Amino acid sequence: MPELPEVEVVRRGLEVHAAGRTIGAVEVLHPRSVRRHAAGAADFAARLEGRVPTALRRRGKYMWMVLDSGEMLLTHLGMSGQMLVQPQGKPDEKHLRVRLPLSDGQELRFVDQRTFGHLMVDGPGLREDVPSSVDHIALDPLDPEFVPEVFVKALRARRSEVKRALLDQSLISGVGNIYADEALWRSGLHWAHPARELDRTRAEELLGHVRDVMTEALAVGGTTFDGLYVDVNGESGYFARGLNAYGRRDEPCGRCGTAIVREAFMNRSSYSCPSCQRPPRGGLG
Repeated sequence: MPELPEVEVVRRGLEVHAAGRTIGAVEVLHPRSVRRHAAGAADFAARLEGRVPTALRRRGKYMWMVLDSGEMLLTHLGMSGQMLVQPQGKPDEKHLRVRLPLSDGQELRFVDQRTFGHLMVDGPGLREDVPSSVDHIALDPLDPEFVPEVFVKALRARRSEVKRALLDQSLISGVGNIYADEALWRSGLHWAHPARELDRTRAEELLGHVRDVMTEALAVGGTTFDGLYVDVNGESGYFARGLNAYGRRDEPCGRCGTAIVREAFMNRSSYSCPSCQRPPRGGLG
């Protein structure tokens, strides 16, 4: 699933290509892609036609266009969603779900093979430039309003494994499996280390690694593994070349040479070095 760096790359592309352009007659080609828009596909299209995106925003893995109507077009890419910019008239992609023509002769295309992503038009929540459905999402670590001290205190109060806490979008948003594993490797922490046993220095160090790994990934366009994540021009990200843990099962650890292991975690996988990231005493339970 695209995480903060990948979504930010797409947001930046949309800011260049969509802001200030008028949206034409929207086509919803698969109703599942607008399933979160309670009023249905026809209402979704009607609310967008003739509207002009004035700004592109993001929080964690969610991004949205602020429209001149005061509403917002919210996008979540899910597992395989792509938001592409294409010239009008170009042949459709196999998994094209929603088409949004723009006044400059281009169009935005929401392509989603697995249809886990979604689009919806939403009104403002507690802040006029944030959709109401995103109000519960915590600030992400690259947000200028993110307060490290607040996060560190909340992290150390959690009665869960440290990785589970990092993936909790109500605590910190935008962190997924890839960047959690990378930050934990850099910190020398096993995913099952109890969050409440972190001292302040260790928790601050972990947050620093989360920020660093995301910033580095963002600089090279994010991480592409299966070809499903691409930017608005269809280009892949290159951070996979710099990964130290995630997806490197049986490959040597870059610190000590021990083979990276893959363990089951929350119906997914977690990658770590068994020497550099020792499990907590008492086992993984």
